[in-house]
Amino acid sequence: MTETRQARSLRIPDSDALRFLPEGPIAMGEGQFSWVGIQHGSDSTVGSINIYDVGAKKNQSFQLPGRPGFAFECQTAGAFVVGCERTLGIFQTYTGQWQPFCEGIDADVTNTIINDGLVYEDNLIFGTKDLEFATKKAGLYLYRGSDEKLIRLRDDQICSNGKAILKGEDGKLSLLDIDSPTRKIVRYDLDIAAGTLGDPTTVIDFEGDPAVPDGMIVTPDGTGIIVAMFHPGVAPFGQTRLYDLNSGELRCTWQTPGSPQNTCPALMPFEGQLKLVITTAVENFSPADCDACPNAGYIFIGDTDIKDLGQEVSPLFPR
Repeated sequence: MTETRQARSLRIPDSDALRFLPEGPIAMGEGQFSWVGIQHGSDSTVGSINIYDVGAKKNQSFQLPGRPGFAFECQTAGAFVVGCERTLGIFQTYTGQWQPFCEGIDADVTNTIINDGLVYEDNLIFGTKDLEFATKKAGLYLYRGSDEKLIRLRDDQICSNGKAILKGEDGKLSLLDIDSPTRKIVRYDLDIAAGTLGDPTTVIDFEGDPAVPDGMIVTPDGTGIIVAMFHPGVAPFGQTRLYDLNSGELRCTWQTPGSPQNTCPALMPFEGQLKLVITTAVENFSPADCDACPNAGYIFIGDTDIKDLGQEVSPLFPR
């Protein structure tokens, strides 16, 4: 039987700019997470890194020189590795310094920017998105830390979103990946040393669903996938769902009342359990849509029964 839970709004962000397109929450420790404001409005070309403390109810925001797709903490205090526009770089929150280290991503196509990604050891795996959400020209990339080489794994995505790495008992890796317009979660064999990706196999197919899959994470025990569903129109609530990885069975749905455009999930330790953090967006909404969905763009938090296995909260990029 599928369980349904209600997530509650944290009532942040507190500005229209930051509520436009929040994504990429990442746990930073007990009751604290980072997130990115991808774009500060429909006509904006800048975004931000944000750090929120649930207990203190305090958000810190750091404007970036462009629109970020992802941001992950580095080993250096205060530093984040960021995919911003078409560049990978290090942003230092203490000083505001921006240091690019890999530029020219998607250099042979136009009108794409970096979107979702992940850190695995000293590697980055990330994708880009077509800003018109129409053409199969966006890339899927591996930035290999061992030789600081950028490798394009695919060049035919439209809006590359949620990603997760699974490691088998034999030590081999596989990549779970979402290209949102396909309405599928697929799985590839991934060989980082060789810089190669196998053929995709479908894990979950959302054909016919009114919402599209966006951000995604895997549960600590590796048995479940939590995926945020982006419903593009007015609806009474949004959904972030937990599926069984092997069977595809829906285990639990977290509803976000008054906010249908769920973008990304994260698990964060707080008050003795793992809480589910869910970002939502206002993107594409008219004023009338916003009136009908008064919580759109807020970040939500929900209870879970997911066990904390004592693993690292989130990997730190070695910079």
